[in-house]
Amino acid sequence: MGKGKFWLAVGCALLCSIPASSSVALPPLDRGFQLLYNLDFDGADAIFADWEKDHPDDPMGPTAEAAGILFSQFDRLGVLESQFFVDDKSFENRPRLSPDPAARERFDRSLAKAESLARAHMARDAKDKDALFALTLTSGLEADYAALIEKRNLASLRYTRQSTMWAEQTLAVDPTCFDARIASGISKYLIGSMAAPVRWLVRLGGVAGDKQQGMKELTLVAARGHYLAPFANILLAIAYVREHDNQHARQLLSSLHDQFPSNPLFARELAKLDSSH
Repeated sequence: MGKGKFWLAVGCALLCSIPASSSVALPPLDRGFQLLYNLDFDGADAIFADWEKDHPDDPMGPTAEAAGILFSQFDRLGVLESQFFVDDKSFENRPRLSPDPAARERFDRSLAKAESLARAHMARDAKDKDALFALTLTSGLEADYAALIEKRNLASLRYTRQSTMWAEQTLAVDPTCFDARIASGISKYLIGSMAAPVRWLVRLGGVAGDKQQGMKELTLVAARGHYLAPFANILLAIAYVREHDNQHARQLLSSLHDQFPSNPLFARELAKLDSSH
C-alpha cells in the first residue's frame, strides 16, 4: 500500500512550463518557479520574498516559498532520482531521510501563512479560485514532505485526500485550472496499477483507481497546465517506464532537458534509459 500512498503524494510539487530562454519576460512567480526547476533555489527564494512583500494578501507568495524549500530539500537529499520511482521494492525499502531542521521550520511557517491567507479570502468568498488553488497546493506539499522525506505514508494519504478535495472545489469554480487535476491523475493511475485486494482497501479510504483515466488526466495537465505542466511530463515519463514504453519516456525527458538545461536530472535519466538497452 505504501507505493500508492507515495504516488498519491507526489502530485503537488510546483514547476513552471515556460522555456528558460524567455525567463526575463515572465511574470515574477512564473520566473521564480522556473528558477526552482533549474535548481537556482536562492534566486527563486529572492523572487518569492519580493512577491510576498509587494502582495502581502496573496496566499500564492508563501505557497511558492514552501514549494521552493521542499524542492531544495528534494534536490539535496536526492529524492527525485528514478530508483525511488520506477522500482516498487526500492521505494518500499527507502530509508527515512534527514532533512535540515531549519528548512522544516521555514516550510511549516510558510504553509501556515499560506493557509491562513487562503482561508481569510474564503471567509469573504467561498468560491475564491486563487485561495482554493493555494489550499490544493499546500495540502499537496504537506503530502510530499510526509511521504518522500519523513516516510509517513498514512499522513501523506490524509494530506492527499485533502488536496484532492480542494482540487475538486477549484475545478468546480474554474474548470480550466488544469493544474488542479494532477493529484487525481496520479492517484487514479497508481491505484489502478495496484493488485485488486490493495486497490479495494484504498477505495475504502475514499480514493478510487483507473490507470488509463489517470494517464489521460496527466496528459491534459502536461498539455494545458501552467505551473505543473513539466511535472506532469515527469510523471508521465515515469509511468511510461513502468509500462515498459521507453520511447515515450525518452521523448518527454528530452523535451524537459531542452527546456531546463541547468537541471542535470533529465540527462541522467536519459542515460539510465540508454544503459537499460
